[in-house]
Amino acid sequence: MRILVIHGPNLNLLGRREPEVYGSQTLDEINEKLRRRAEELGVELRIIQSNYEGEIVTAIGGAMDWADGIIINPAAYTHTSVAIRDAIAAVGLPTIEVHISNVFKREPFRHHSYISPVAVGVISGLGPYGYLLALEALTNIVDRNGGRRTADGGHFQPGGESDGYDG
Repeated sequence: MRILVIHGPNLNLLGRREPEVYGSQTLDEINEKLRRRAEELGVELRIIQSNYEGEIVTAIGGAMDWADGIIINPAAYTHTSVAIRDAIAAVGLPTIEVHISNVFKREPFRHHSYISPVAVGVISGLGPYGYLLALEALTNIVDRNGGRRTADGGHFQPGGESDGYDG
């Protein structure tokens, strides 16, 4: 199983940026925990961080023929990027949206996500642990789908029978 992890803008500043909101863990520390857990699960990860919307869109498109799923923290692009939303919809891979902070306890403009409607799930407000939960959930979703994207040739339909949740 192969999973692409995408960290959006300013997440390279974790550990120093607003620790009262985002905690003290650095992005390198988060990535190392993800790699260790992925190894235990037998999952191959590709991890990128970009402050540039176009690079994120390109990475999502490149995942189409490589990955079985995507974990993305689009950061501020959550609330602004139709391009990232459209890329996720186009590749048809199950995607989990992650946010370190609880966006619903923050400014009202952070309450809207362009990404959520094309994601199979959203994890928000659980700190860096949310990435590990997303990895666990996504491996479960892909496994329940028989290691295949979907029966319709690759377009995963969020919220349908193949969402991997049975309760």
